[in-house]
Amino acid sequence: MNLEFTPEENAFREEVRAFIEANHPKHLEGMGNREDMSPEDMTAWHKILGKKGWAAPAWPTEYGGTGWDSTQRYIWSEENARVGTFMPLPFGVSMVGPVIYSFGNEEQKKQHLPGILSGDVWWCQGYSEPGAGSDLASLKTTAVRDGDHYVINGQKTWTTLAQYADWGFFLCRTDPDAAKPQEGISFILVDMKTPGIEVKPIKLIDGGYEVNETWLTDVRVPVENLVGVENMGWTYAKFLLAHERSGIAGVARSKRGVEKLREIAANETMDGAPLMADFDFARKVSQLEIDLAALEITELRTLAGEQAGKGPGPESSILKIKGTEIQQRLTELTLEAVGSYGTPMYGSIADAGSNEYPIGPDYAQHSAATYFNMRKTSIYGGSNEIQRNIITKMILGL
Repeated sequence: MNLEFTPEENAFREEVRAFIEANHPKHLEGMGNREDMSPEDMTAWHKILGKKGWAAPAWPTEYGGTGWDSTQRYIWSEENARVGTFMPLPFGVSMVGPVIYSFGNEEQKKQHLPGILSGDVWWCQGYSEPGAGSDLASLKTTAVRDGDHYVINGQKTWTTLAQYADWGFFLCRTDPDAAKPQEGISFILVDMKTPGIEVKPIKLIDGGYEVNETWLTDVRVPVENLVGVENMGWTYAKFLLAHERSGIAGVARSKRGVEKLREIAANETMDGAPLMADFDFARKVSQLEIDLAALEITELRTLAGEQAGKGPGPESSILKIKGTEIQQRLTELTLEAVGSYGTPMYGSIADAGSNEYPIGPDYAQHSAATYFNMRKTSIYGGSNEIQRNIITKMILGL
């Protein structure tokens, strides 16, 4: 594999870098957690990219994709990671969008794809339920046909940012008597303003609010919101999850995170010397970089396969496992590097009625919150234990 960039690819990098420099909102560069951001902040870069036609590089050109090859998409991710842009939320661009243009009908494509590309329509995902997370096929939410509508009843959980969503994509059981539970599930698009939908917040341990319970009580959804064929939703769900898992790897962001970690470890000291001079800490950073380099090559091979017409398959499980493990190790080492400066600060200054501000350098302020938030990455998108089962079956043939 040739890892040298051609003059044309370097010119593309300069074009991308110049566009980001000229157009990305400066106040969002290097923004910490989503809790720091308003809904407008979270969609700002997406809307700018939508106007440029760069919101969905991986989409086919006939549906609004850029036509970039795998190397250009890789350069794009690197340049965004370098600045720390807040990329388009995955629920529309990376998840339901590919399902709609691959399995939806023409009316669904016309109705939904433009709003996904522009960033004007916010989507959420209705997959997990109490008792049906990694074992998603055991979901209980039902969709019963009643004339020209489905009547949906059930509960979804961990519905990320559903409090802002305009639309959701839901897995529902449409055939309770199917021979296998996977064979009785359908993929249905739901307007989140439909009567009978109630979104209840789940407050996280740090006080943040990004996930929800979503209750559906006699929610009437037009039959035309069914994607593809009734009872084939499991096939579409697996397709969606393969796309999601590939994106979770986050190689470019982790590479930038390692650079920041080295900068922190050069500033922080142990026994009067820079932390990077400590053999044990330096060894852990070096091992992380070696694993990240191996993951980067795997991601490039996967992107090249997609460009050749091979959709993401079980290799996306490898990217998901290693990518999330590296992210967690990176945030753990960052928290270790900042030491006591990383102590979580609960509540705002106004809430606490205190004149005390967080102490320590700016780079320490989000280290604890990021560390705790990244614990979830090995669970969502299908837990890493489930991914190992997929690899065992689909790659090793066991």
